[in-house]
Amino acid sequence: MNPRQKRRNNELKFGSWEELPKGGRRYFLEVQGRGGWKARYVKEVDREEKTVRFYQEIYDGEGKLVEIHEKHPVDTGHKRVGEEKP
Repeated sequence: MNPRQKRRNNELKFGSWEELPKGGRRYFLEVQGRGGWKARYVKEVDREEKTVRFYQEIYDGEGKLVEIHEKHPVDTGHKRVGEEKP
């Protein structure tokens, strides 16, 4: 698939995006969860629409970011925001 087709697919799948320096983009999709929580899926691509980073942000019922789950390039699992690493 060429970069133009990939870009169109990402636009349709995510629905929202912002332009990044050097021609890349950050796409995002928000999904409402149970109990007022929200997940935001974020995909960052380079100018050729190749995925550079993909992660999930988890927000509590008050809209506060509480967790980030990095999935690409390496799956680091869920990390609480503000917690120190051991």
